Amino acid sequence: MNSSTFSRIIRYSRPYWWRIAISTLASIAVGSMDGAFAYLVEPLLKKIFATRDLTIFTLLPATVFLIFCIRAVCRFLNDYFIRTAGELAVQEIRNDVYRNSMRLGLRFYHGQTTGGLMSRILNDVAVMQNGIANVVTSVCRDGFSAISLLAVIFFRNWRLALITFLVIPVTIIFAQKIGKRIKRLSTESQEKMGDVAAILQETFSGIKVVKSFGLEQWEVDRFKEQTRSYYHFVRKNIKYNSLSSPIAELITAFGISSVIWIGGNMVLHGSMTSAEFFSFLTAMALVYKPVKSLNGSYNTIQTSAGAATRIFEIIDEKPELIDAPDAVEMVRSKGDVTFSQVSFSYGEDAVLKDISLQAKSGEIVALVGPSGSGKTTLVSLLSRFYDVASGAIRIDGLDIRNIRMESLVRQIALVDQEITLFNDTLANNIRYGNFAATDGEVEAAARAAFAHDFIAALPEGYATNIGDRGVRLSGGQRQRICIARAILKDAPILILDEATSALDTESEQTVQKALNNLMTNRTTFVIAHRLSTILHAHKILVLDGGRIVEQGAHAGLLEQGGLYKRLCEMQFKDV
Repeated sequence: MNSSTFSRIIRYSRPYWWRIAISTLASIAVGSMDGAFAYLVEPLLKKIFATRDLTIFTLLPATVFLIFCIRAVCRFLNDYFIRTAGELAVQEIRNDVYRNSMRLGLRFYHGQTTGGLMSRILNDVAVMQNGIANVVTSVCRDGFSAISLLAVIFFRNWRLALITFLVIPVTIIFAQKIGKRIKRLSTESQEKMGDVAAILQETFSGIKVVKSFGLEQWEVDRFKEQTRSYYHFVRKNIKYNSLSSPIAELITAFGISSVIWIGGNMVLHGSMTSAEFFSFLTAMALVYKPVKSLNGSYNTIQTSAGAATRIFEIIDEKPELIDAPDAVEMVRSKGDVTFSQVSFSYGEDAVLKDISLQAKSGEIVALVGPSGSGKTTLVSLLSRFYDVASGAIRIDGLDIRNIRMESLVRQIALVDQEITLFNDTLANNIRYGNFAATDGEVEAAARAAFAHDFIAALPEGYATNIGDRGVRLSGGQRQRICIARAILKDAPILILDEATSALDTESEQTVQKALNNLMTNRTTFVIAHRLSTILHAHKILVLDGGRIVEQGAHAGLLEQGGLYKRLCEMQFKDV
């Protein structure tokens, strides 16, 4: 984990410093006890076996038990406080990832998969959390344990200690080489997990389509292929993790064998007492365990570093659309909208070219044209989901780029062809248009949307939970809830993006009545698939190839005999 990534994690952990402090002190206590235990072996052995001090022998078992009791309490404090601190820090990181992702524009989301984003917020953060816990737990507890034991080793016999000490750098160098590969593989495997999550999200949300086409097995095979690809990276990660411990043990075994041979000869030749040698061996045997643990923790930290890189990419992503320094607050607009020579492109593909139009307060402006002509993009620019490439869009004479985005959003309500409802009650789904609304205002909006009757007929009425994406409602009912939501928002500008295109005739008639209530006294932009719904629009704009090729009222456009007339003839020829 590089220093910048580590320092950022520390910043998130700073508010919980007292938890980390308790954990650190407990870690130091555990590590120091290991050194103390190894050091006391030599004087205890002398007193028990050399001087035959039976008092020490009697107290020894109780003392050892007491030491390990204290050690157990310190270990608990260490683990508990560092893990709770890590969980709280990770909670803040997860909140920041989600908060920043909510601030990013639609262009960012078009370059991401839903499953990939979910994987970063859920899976990557969990992997990083494990690394955060290991930083303090391992570095403090195992680090102090290793240091205190090395002190005992050097104090007992510095010559033998050098043999022991030389083995440790070899282990660390090996761990670093393994760790770099683990970090790279971890990043790649997390990306593959994002692909797995994307398939889950797509199939579960589109399960009706999957089943209607009988493609369950095809989706299963696709999922198996993706999990196999994920396993390919995880297998390499497992291989390197599994290699690190045995190789470290082989290096350790070489050090222990050398010490036993040389130290044993020193005892036999009288240059070292047997008690000192046993004390040395105890410390040496104990020191390799924390070193081995540090080696494993280093691998864990590298894995979490790969996850942290992906997480901070989202946090560091800059919003494409921000308020201008001199942006103004718009309380409530009159609803006058002007497009002045507006052009827009996705990358190098020009979508809108030199669009100019004017919608006065209360007017209904219909947008028609072939698929891909730029209708949805045009209204998306009004909502400032994207910024224009050239030209300007004005509301009441103010360029929308000079209006605070929060207040701009309040001026516009959207009823989309893609019905979006949440796994919540009907009341809360309607209240999404205005969370400050009273129950009476929610009901009034539902009545205006012709939704009250079917809501009241439900066993729990407005408190009915409608399930994921509103699956317990019909298409017409779902659309009327969205209309009620827009009515409750009470915005002066309304966008209807093919709001009835997916409905049957009966449902369309009911929804159209609700839309008529919604459009009253509002400037309305209607993207119409069914031209019968826009016959009474004040102005109809015909788009083709990103340009306005015709505009006028229904009768006048028919007289022109252009694209609009051809579209009408194709749609009404069988009627």
